[in-house]
Amino acid sequence: MPRYEIRLGGLGGQGIVLAGVILGTAAAIFDGKNATQTQSYGPEARGGACKSEVVISDSEIDYPKLERPDLVGVMSQEAFEKYVEDIKTGGVVIYDPDMVPGFKEIRNAKVYAVPTVRMAEKLGKRIVANMVMIGSVTAASKILDPRAVEKAIVRFVPRGTDKLNLEAFRTGYDFTLKLTEESKGVRAA
Repeated sequence: MPRYEIRLGGLGGQGIVLAGVILGTAAAIFDGKNATQTQSYGPEARGGACKSEVVISDSEIDYPKLERPDLVGVMSQEAFEKYVEDIKTGGVVIYDPDMVPGFKEIRNAKVYAVPTVRMAEKLGKRIVANMVMIGSVTAASKILDPRAVEKAIVRFVPRGTDKLNLEAFRTGYDFTLKLTEESKGVRAA
């Protein structure tokens, strides 16, 4: 597998950094790949823009930063405006339509609308929206074994919450897998 670059963006407090750590751990520890993960966030901690970036490859990674992401997943309007513009031609953008009301068309990319927060609320806890996004990213990228991601989730979530977090992951995974099969990259709502 060649180098694959993932950027996740949202607001501080949404678990964006944790999502990146889980994806990187799934790749490097449980799926036998090489991975790096970096993050940045504003000084506000909660409510400010933040991003987490993961590079995954079968070969050595000699540069840990993203050059042009293959996949961008965003969970806020500010993240959409800041982090989507440099997506690779033919890349994938996943966005939460409830959190990105000012969606603007993206040319030359497959775009999937995944209501991560609404799905998490249906499961009983809005806080697992990041797990829904992880599931969505896993299904859309097709580069990680979902079982490896599940193992990483269990490693990082608080004890006693693993069942809910895994359910949120599977919800996002199944929803996006269906979108990718039905739409073949056409914008879905």
